[in-house]
Formats: sequence, C-alpha cells, structure tokens
Amino acid sequence: MTTFKDELKALAQLREAQKGKWDNVNPEHAARMRVQNRFQTGLDIARYTAKIMREDMAAYDADSSQYTQSLGCWHGFIGQQKLISIKKHFNTTKRSYLYLSGWMVAALRSEFGPLPDQSMHEKTSVPSLIEELYTFLRQADTWELNHLFRDLEEANKAGDQKKADELIAKIDDHETHIVPIIADIDAGFGNAEATYLLAKKMIEAGACCIQLENQVSDEKQCGHQDGKVTVPHEDFIAKINAVRYAFLELGVEDGVIVARTDSLGAGLTQKIAVTNEPGDLGDQYNSYLDGDEIASASDIDNGDVVIKQDGKLVKVKRLASGLYQFKPGTGEDRVVLDCITSLQNGADLLWIETEKPHVGQIAGMVNRIREVCPDAKLVYNNSPSFNWTLNFRQQVFDAWEQEGKDVAAYERADLMNAKYDETELGQLADEWTRNFQRDSAREAGIFHHLITLPTYHTAALSTDNLAKGYFGDEGMLAYVAGVQRKEIREGIATVRHQDMAGSNIGDDHKEFFHGEAALKAGGKDNTMNQFG
Repeated sequence: MTTFKDELKALAQLREAQKGKWDNVNPEHAARMRVQNRFQTGLDIARYTAKIMREDMAAYDADSSQYTQSLGCWHGFIGQQKLISIKKHFNTTKRSYLYLSGWMVAALRSEFGPLPDQSMHEKTSVPSLIEELYTFLRQADTWELNHLFRDLEEANKAGDQKKADELIAKIDDHETHIVPIIADIDAGFGNAEATYLLAKKMIEAGACCIQLENQVSDEKQCGHQDGKVTVPHEDFIAKINAVRYAFLELGVEDGVIVARTDSLGAGLTQKIAVTNEPGDLGDQYNSYLDGDEIASASDIDNGDVVIKQDGKLVKVKRLASGLYQFKPGTGEDRVVLDCITSLQNGADLLWIETEKPHVGQIAGMVNRIREVCPDAKLVYNNSPSFNWTLNFRQQVFDAWEQEGKDVAAYERADLMNAKYDETELGQLADEWTRNFQRDSAREAGIFHHLITLPTYHTAALSTDNLAKGYFGDEGMLAYVAGVQRKEIREGIATVRHQDMAGSNIGDDHKEFFHGEAALKAGGKDNTMNQFG
C-alpha cells in the first residue's frame, strides 16, 4: 500500500504537469482525500476481504483458537459503530466480520414493511444493504483518518517534527474498518439464473462471502421455524455453481461460498431426485423418503407415486400439498450427506442449522463429515432463537444426572426461573455459555461464530429502557443518565454526533474548495465543543 508521502509526491507531480491550470489544487489536500478513501469500488472491497477470509481460514486450520466472529447488522450505522467499538476495545479488527441476515432484511428493510423470513422481500434490498454497510465503514475510515490529519496539521503549525512523524506513521499504518461480510442470499430467490444475477449484485456491492441454503426458494422458511422443505442435491449444486461463476466473472477468484443445510429440521422435499443407477446421489437422496413397501400394482391407488428404494417398490408418502415426506430420524444422516456433497462440489464452508447450541451434537455431525472431507469447517448461527439460558442449564442438569449427581433441588422444566441464577447449576451453565465459542471451535469445527440478529434485539431493548424513563417520572434524566453520561464516560464516539456524521470532514472540504472564504460549522459557538 502506498504511503501518504508517496501520494503527496505523485499528486504534486501531476499538478505540476498541468502547467498552472491546477494551481488552486493543494496536493496535500488531494493526498489526504485519496488516503481517506482507500477503496474505490465494491469489487475492490470484495477482492480485499476475500483474501482476508482465506488467510483466516488457513489460520484456523492450523490453530482452532483462531476462530472468527460476527454480529448481524441491519443498518450501515450499526455496522459502523460495531467496528469502531471493536477497534477501540481491542486495537484491531482481525477476525471480526459483519453478518448480513436475510431475516433482518425481511423484518426491517423491505418496502413492504416488516415481513416474515420467507424470501418475500425485494432481492435488491440485500445488495443495497451490503453497499450501505460498506459506505458507513468507509466513512469510519475517513472520520478516523481525518482526526489524524487534523492533528498532523496542528503539529506542522507548531513545528513539532517528532509529533508529525509519529502521526504520519499512524496514518500509513492505519487499519481499515473494512472487514468481510458474510451475506445471506437465502435460497437464491428463484432458479439458478436468478441466484447468479443476485450474487453478482451482492459481489459488486462488496460481498466476498455468500451464504446459500438448500431450502426450496418459493417455500423458504426461517431456519428456526417448522415447515422447511429441501431440494435434491443436483438443484443445490447448480446454485453453488451459479454463485461460483458470479465470483469468477467479476474477478473475485477466492470468493467464499457457505453451503447451509436445513435438513436437520426439514421433514419434507418438493420433488423426487433424478437417479440413473443404484447408489448415485439421487438414489441416496430418495433413500430417505418415507413410504410403504408394495407387493403388486393392486396396492397402488390413483395418483400414488412409486419408486424403487433399496431394490424394493415403495409407495412414497405425499402430502396434500404435493410435498414428499422424509423418514423420521433421518435428519442427521441427511445433514452429513448434504455437507459432504456441497464441499465436494465447490462450497468452501458449511452451515448446519440446529435446534439447540450443543457442542456434542454439532461435533458428532462434523466428525462424520471430516471422515470424508478432513478440512470441513462451519459457520455457526449462535441464534437468538435459542433460549440460551434454559438450554445450557438443561445441559448441565442432564450431565449431572448422567453422572449420578443429586439434582433434586432443580426442576428441569423450570430452570429459566431467576431463583436458579446464583445456584451452582446456574453459574456452571453460564460458564459453559461463556466458553461455547472456544469449546465448539476446538471440538466441533466451527470456524466462524455469528449472531444473526443481535442488533434487532439491542435496538428494541435500549429503546424500551429510554421510552420507559423519558415518558415516565425520570423525564430528561432518562436520556442524560442512561445514554449521554454513559457515552461521555465510556468514550463512545457518537456523543459528538455532528463529528461522527462528518461535520469536521465537511469543514475541511470547504477549506480545500473555498480557501479562506470557507464558512465552517466548527467554530467557537458549535455546541459539540462541550464534549471536548
């Protein structure tokens, strides 16, 4: 990456070549603007972040403690503040990503208003949110660098060369807020061609990683609700191919595809797979279809569908909807087959949608997958749809019961009760929860941990707290004590909201463009000065 001085030198030479016509352009100002806007297009971002993801995947393969994490963000500002916070607390954004949740797009970003997670929202809302997230992250770079450049200007005015050199080093070593986004394309919003077209838009907006699920596109359900319907592997592979072709067409050769399977909770399929010989992929898929063995044609009623299954004629169970039913208890076997098939046909990472956060359950499936694909890795949904408190307390209860420990003081069905918060069981369950990411990264092959829609919940909770106090007896104190005072004391950048929104950047541009005639907002009467 070029340095500030490199940019300054190049722009000074460019101005000189214009033989006086560009004398109003200050090379230092132009160099500042160029450094503050490192990424010119979404494809620049996709190529940059794909490389980061590939390096992180290799690091995880060598050391499972090097797992990655993300939080789902439904607005560019939310994503921006998340990354600013991570840099503030940990001095780096390494191994921190963003997740773009189709659920939150449906619930919060559709022109139809709030929708269920059934792929009814506009396709274009997904790439639009990717573009918005990266617009805000790029602005965070500009904002942070602008403060450094302002400090550099003051150091130069004061003749403090040592301070100036330190600031130039910080500018040259600046770590961008641009990080990988894992973007949810749901079930592809149609056929493989539709998937390809949408994938292109998402990649052009900056996505280096696309998550695709094996549900039927027009029957798509939230992964934590009932009624999920999967597609035969040949259909899903076609969509994996479509996404890969989109990456290759746009020059993102190391783009990442996450293949998600909903088979663990899906009891239905839309159609019977095509099979040409016993044991092929279609035959394996059909082997899980539920049905009744028949002895002769007289056992077949009008409209029945009969297949050959394990050498026998079977009348498969079809619902009134026309969907076919899988055999009960085959979910894990179908998950394993889905995952192996996806990895063998171009997917890079796996997503297994489970009904609870249980390290042993996840590890059991991953270990089976790794018998065939040793480097299999998961993206895992630490979902708000799980009752984490109840799940882990019940897991501790069950473990103790299996060990023969006395659990008479606890009622398993009532373990969510606050009376258990300070008990030995409650505290151990919290410890298991605290260690879930570390333990599952080590034992269950989870490379990336995400929470799909945490900021949906945080926005609702914080708004509820403010509304309760402000419209109640606390009045203005609810905002002052509950928000602003905390922002000031905890160093939250948004307390100076004018600056966060670009007021200082705008003032600098006015000076660049107008010179001494600039009418700037940041004078002595700016109330933002009250915050230091």
